[in-house]
Amino acid sequence: MVYPSTFSIVAVDPATDELGIAVASKFLAVGAVVPWARAGAGAVATQSYANVSYGPRGLELLAAGYSAQETLEQLLADDPDRELRQVGIVDARGGAATFTGSGCHAWAGGRTGSGYAVQGNILVGPEVVNAMAETFEATPGPLAVRLLAALAAGDRAGGDRRGRQSAALLVVKEHGGYGGYTDRMIDLRVDDHVNPVGELQRLYDIWRLYFEKPSPEDRLPLEGALLQELQELMRTLGYYQGPAHGVWDEATRQAYATLIGNENFEERIPPGADWIDRSVLEYLRDLARRRRS
Repeated sequence: MVYPSTFSIVAVDPATDELGIAVASKFLAVGAVVPWARAGAGAVATQSYANVSYGPRGLELLAAGYSAQETLEQLLADDPDRELRQVGIVDARGGAATFTGSGCHAWAGGRTGSGYAVQGNILVGPEVVNAMAETFEATPGPLAVRLLAALAAGDRAGGDRRGRQSAALLVVKEHGGYGGYTDRMIDLRVDDHVNPVGELQRLYDIWRLYFEKPSPEDRLPLEGALLQELQELMRTLGYYQGPAHGVWDEATRQAYATLIGNENFEERIPPGADWIDRSVLEYLRDLARRRRS
């Protein structure tokens, strides 16, 4: 049997229709076992002697219109080992349910709130799930930010009493994946690390740089001194060979398009854009500084 001792949070953001899970454990590659989510349906965390069929079966029930609590009851009903299981579920409407079987190893338990469920087993104590719930409720921003803040709070509170090994973040939204072809908006995993929660945060920060859409106020028109600086940066980085004259000519346009593609910013800055956002500009400045040193 698979036995990931784990602390996790499943949640929905009704304002954006995002659904997600953050999880950490003293278990190799917890992201391959515990988190399951489907846009427009819900999210499931299955752990403690994990019955991984709870993931796909739970999502099918949620997609069919079952609430989180109804889905949980259906999953447990025909499982003879239900008392070994721990499960957290949210539905797309904001309903939440959590279950901790009597056979889960102490400390084990969970709690629910509006649009989220937190649960864990083999923890140092209830302070782990309490810290996660309170932090999630108090943290503003995108769902992923709130999930990671909750996970970090659980980790600081003691987390898995056996130690640390892996962590994962999964967020889904309709057409939220790369190119809009899937609903897998964020899928980050740390399979084996001395500080998996911290490493997961680092990966998310990189994800934001490459894939998060910039706000309108952060889109800087490429003209004048800024365009001249970009030409100098692209020349340092080997994308541009012409003069830094501050003119948006064909050579500059082609060099900028190549840079965007090579540096993997095509989801953040669309083809043909004549602007750059602040985060990418700072990244290029830092990259050029390191190239010159």
